[in-house]
Amino acid sequence: MASKEIYYKNQLFTISYQIVNPSQTPSILILHGWGSNKEIMKNSFGKTLAEYKHIYIDMPGFGKSSNPLILETSDYATIVKLFLEELNTSVDIAMGHSFGGKVATLLDTPYLVLLSSSGVLVPKAFIVRCKIALFKILKPLKLDKFQQLFVSSDAKGMSQEMYETFKNVVNEDFEENFLKSRSHSLLFWGKEDTATPLYSGKKIAELIENSHFYPLDGDHFFFVKHSAFIAQTIINTCKEPNT
Repeated sequence: MASKEIYYKNQLFTISYQIVNPSQTPSILILHGWGSNKEIMKNSFGKTLAEYKHIYIDMPGFGKSSNPLILETSDYATIVKLFLEELNTSVDIAMGHSFGGKVATLLDTPYLVLLSSSGVLVPKAFIVRCKIALFKILKPLKLDKFQQLFVSSDAKGMSQEMYETFKNVVNEDFEENFLKSRSHSLLFWGKEDTATPLYSGKKIAELIENSHFYPLDGDHFFFVKHSAFIAQTIINTCKEPNT
């Protein structure tokens, strides 16, 4: 395990990372989703794609990487770019799961692989809308001890910086970013995904001009059991990663 120190907006970020197959020339950057870390991605793909150098990172505020600021997805993409510059490496393929898919999209790599990416706003369930409405009513009363009752499971236990970051990124509509993408894109999706439903994947595939869509059995973490298929599809598609 290694780390790099990155300065962004006059703040120090320590980015934890791991490289697999370091002697290979074509490279793939693999980004985890919200609330996760590089380990789940390495455990899924570390023994695949042997002809690629794998770069796994803990994005700021996750795993062993620090985050002293309130960020948006565009900030994450900039920090990742600064990290790659510090590593003195370029990336042929950016692959991202869920929130990591939005970050990967902004990197403008030749090839893009999205695994149940977030970015299409999904209507909130009725109970969630009720909680939000009730929270807005109680907030002026400064009943702080009740705040945790309204916090999403994705945000509990976070620092204030990460909680505010979560509120920023969860409400981002990324459809325009997908529309602007010129990366050759592969989209893999869990058919039973409820966090980023299958229809959102189909919509992203329609927005990205040069894309192929693969619905697969499973939920939001479908890629764990389909990593071999995903890797082989990447190999078949990205035959000349440096072109």
